[in-house]
Amino acid sequence: MTSVGSVTALPIVDLQAGSDRLRSGLRQAAHEVGFFYLVGHEVPASLVDRVLDVGRRLFALPQAGKDAIAMVGSPHFRGYTRMGGELTRGEVDWREQIDIGPERPSIGGAGRPDYLWLQGPNQWPTALPDLPGIIAEWDAALSQVARTLLRHWAAALDSPPEIFEPAFGEQPATLIKIVRYPPHAASPQGVGAHKDSGVLTLLLAEPGSRGLQVRRFVGRNGWVDVAPVAGAFVVNIGELLEVATGGYLRATEHRVNLSGATAERISVPYFFNPALDAQLPVLSLPAELAERARPAPDPADPIHSVYGRNAWKSRLRAHPDVAAAHGYITGRLDRENPVLGSRSE
Repeated sequence: MTSVGSVTALPIVDLQAGSDRLRSGLRQAAHEVGFFYLVGHEVPASLVDRVLDVGRRLFALPQAGKDAIAMVGSPHFRGYTRMGGELTRGEVDWREQIDIGPERPSIGGAGRPDYLWLQGPNQWPTALPDLPGIIAEWDAALSQVARTLLRHWAAALDSPPEIFEPAFGEQPATLIKIVRYPPHAASPQGVGAHKDSGVLTLLLAEPGSRGLQVRRFVGRNGWVDVAPVAGAFVVNIGELLEVATGGYLRATEHRVNLSGATAERISVPYFFNPALDAQLPVLSLPAELAERARPAPDPADPIHSVYGRNAWKSRLRAHPDVAAAHGYITGRLDRENPVLGSRSE
């Protein structure tokens, strides 16, 4: 039986700390745990309140209004997913959500890599005309935080602060989800155990909510409850940043466990990822850090070197109904593309 421990296992990192202290804290948190609370980010509390409010209004819409923007109608994997409509490792996740990406024209098509279908227009509920503007503000604010973190991580690992910037440029492939976990769920699996497939995630969750758990790193045989902390984001790294640092920074398994939940939970994960056709550089670590790096390749479950291929693989697994609706082929990636290491999602 797995055990669940205290939230105090997660460190707190202050983005306003001096550079040396900040970089030391980021390096230690992402190496030893892979998750931490971020304070001092300067994202306005008023914007946080507006994002949570529009999320509540979204899920309060009549079911027909939400189904009108169902993801299955989007070749770009954008839009609304009903309760129980997403999978992790083949098992049903018990949540409803909307997936939103950068508002750009479609670039997918015959003769082009399939993953380019991940770029395209969003689906917006007509009853919430303020939602696109709020999301644009959220994207701008969190993009700035994410770029700052990456610069400090690079410097903390003795690389130029701007080394990751070309992979993101002006068109990072960000993804924003607004998620509702219900009370008294039909299944304890809000989201099954997984690692994030990209680079960096910043999570906003309602104060007082519960359910997020992070796997202990030592022993890998237990889970830590991660309760929201007022004014803080929960930050974790994805597998591509682990690979870019030779395994020194660690992507950690996490899940949402709804056992015993008696109140709904709104959460808003923000996934900051490079351009779809980009590859992250692999850093040359100082010898003392390289000795403590722990890459763990798994040829049976590879990470693709091009970000878009990694994201495409994840989307096909999570939303097979969308893949089927648009005639996407699910078995081609592993045979045709170079890989970097392991995948756990």
